[in-house]
Amino acid sequence: MAAKKILMLVGDYAEDYETMVPFQALTMVGHTVHAACPGKKAGESVRTAIHDFEGDQTYSEKPGHNFTLNATFDALRAEDYDALLIPGGRAPEYLRLNPRVITAVQHFAQANKPIAAVCHGAQLLAAAGVIQGRTCSAYPACGPEVRLAGGTYADIPVDQAHTDGNLVTAPAWPAHPAWLAQFLAVLGTRITL
Repeated sequence: MAAKKILMLVGDYAEDYETMVPFQALTMVGHTVHAACPGKKAGESVRTAIHDFEGDQTYSEKPGHNFTLNATFDALRAEDYDALLIPGGRAPEYLRLNPRVITAVQHFAQANKPIAAVCHGAQLLAAAGVIQGRTCSAYPACGPEVRLAGGTYADIPVDQAHTDGNLVTAPAWPAHPAWLAQFLAVLGTRITL
């Protein structure tokens, strides 16, 4: 397997599991994952939030961990990466306001590089204008944004994922096994027992 260099765009109050689990899992199988946040440097951290499903009309939110960044956003170039990963949580709602973030997301889409987004990560994809004509899953509350951006919203169970070419999406962290397996397949990663 050729190891890939993956850019993970995060920010304060990204969802805890959707940040920690893919970062650790992709690193574990041999990929390099650079976690970066606009306005922050390597060694600094972002706060995460734990979103849980407890029978309310939407998820509950609790404080998560501090997640240490290992890359400086201002120093990176999207062209140097093989793939993009976008965790959900509240971070995508304000990351999409940063023109440099939008340009980076557009680079991955235009270059047909693998992109994985989960939960509210679709907000960033919609803002970048990269899901028109594509089928994309997301947290159900983001379904209207997917449709308004010209995409088809994949209304799938919370533990499932959807792949449309180079784009791998899922509704929320319960989909990690399916989402990460599909992303690894798009990356060309083979794990044998």
